[in-house]
Amino acid sequence: MASRLGDQTARLQGRITLNPMYHIDPIGTLLFPALVIFGPFIGFSFFSGFLIGWAKPTPVITRNFKKIVRDDNLTTLAGPVSNLILVCVALLGLIVMEFTMPNGRQMVPQSFAAALKLADPSAAQPVALLLSLAILINLSLFFFNLLPIPPLDGSRVVRNMLPYNAVRVYDGIGGWLSYLLMIFVGGFLLRLLLWPALDLVFSLLWRH
Repeated sequence: MASRLGDQTARLQGRITLNPMYHIDPIGTLLFPALVIFGPFIGFSFFSGFLIGWAKPTPVITRNFKKIVRDDNLTTLAGPVSNLILVCVALLGLIVMEFTMPNGRQMVPQSFAAALKLADPSAAQPVALLLSLAILINLSLFFFNLLPIPPLDGSRVVRNMLPYNAVRVYDGIGGWLSYLLMIFVGGFLLRLLLWPALDLVFSLLWRH
């Protein structure tokens, strides 16, 4: 989106690639997930059961945009919108499976419940389970990235709406403060937003 709107920074830095090596963040990609996975083995289980990580932020230089605020918001929202599109595609796939597969009306909701660890995963249909996990992951990313905590996408939209003096204070949020906000405040807000959305998806699958 940034490239289409005039900013080629990410492309020039080699960040428009599927190679994960170019997107690794030492803390978000390596350290924090390692603490969650291996922490219980060394007696550190504070974050056990809540696996989350992140990559390096994609570089964007807003002065390259023709309309800075509008184009910055469009670039920022491109990621969450793509997550929402993937949710809709996966949900459509599950609905099609309900109508076309034998016993689909029972199998698909059971597979979705299995993805949420609310049912026995051995009874789940593999493709339905994969689509259910796609919904879970992309809904989580959609809500998480929209949180107004720097450097998440939602913070850019909020920043563009603030007056100048407030922007200076808002920009001061960073470093470990951002990580703590994402872990504690972000985790709470994510659960608060995610479960109603998943409940809506689940009700749609049961009604069809």
